[in-house]
Amino acid sequence: MERPTRFEHHRWLGDKRTQVVYDVDHLDDPAIIEELMVSEAFLGFGPDTLAEARNRGYHPYKGDGSGTGPHPD
Repeated sequence: MERPTRFEHHRWLGDKRTQVVYDVDHLDDPAIIEELMVSEAFLGFGPDTLAEARNRGYHPYKGDGSGTGPHPD
């Protein structure tokens, strides 16, 4: 999926409403990110890593953030 405008340099995007983080590069359903952009309830992380998202209290979307992979522990 193509990364959203203004976030073209971010792989990980978080949903402020649910505290879930998504791996934009490996997400199966682009509608999830499209809805997130419309809601304007998202944020990017610096550094742009899953570890930083977790540090801020976010949990990966179904495993590795893509919706398909195993949980990265």
